[in-house]
Amino acid sequence: MRWIWIDRFTEFESGKSATAVKSLSHAEDVFAEHFPGFPVMPASLILEGLAQTGGILVGEANQFREKVVLAKVPTAKFHREAMPGEMLTYRVEMLDLRPEGGIVSGRVTCGDELIAEAEIFFAHLDQSRSALLFGDDNFVFTGVLKDLIATAKTKPN
Repeated sequence: MRWIWIDRFTEFESGKSATAVKSLSHAEDVFAEHFPGFPVMPASLILEGLAQTGGILVGEANQFREKVVLAKVPTAKFHREAMPGEMLTYRVEMLDLRPEGGIVSGRVTCGDELIAEAEIFFAHLDQSRSALLFGDDNFVFTGVLKDLIATAKTKPN
């Protein structure tokens, strides 16, 4: 199963907002099991796509010097299921950025229809403690995720 729930960014304004999309293919492994005969994307994976979009926004705001992890989801509302064949659009706005982390507000839509909305808090891991546990490399922003970041484009105001 693929664990990156963003296909590409369509908008990215450093420290302010980001928009990413995910096309839900019938070939996604998740649809074979969730649920047989009625395939839907689990709400947790919809939220994960929104969190990946927001986490990249928070990480990029500090030039990826911090290890950013999802710390808390104070609110999340789901309005309907997401189905194979649909394209989800994840839109996040930075609400606050501090040394200890950042907060984003996000919405997931399919066309003009609201699928989900959430507020997500991301924590910056303490550099001295995280180095002991995870080493000096930034394990969050590596591999495929870095490739996604490279596709982000800033649109002029």
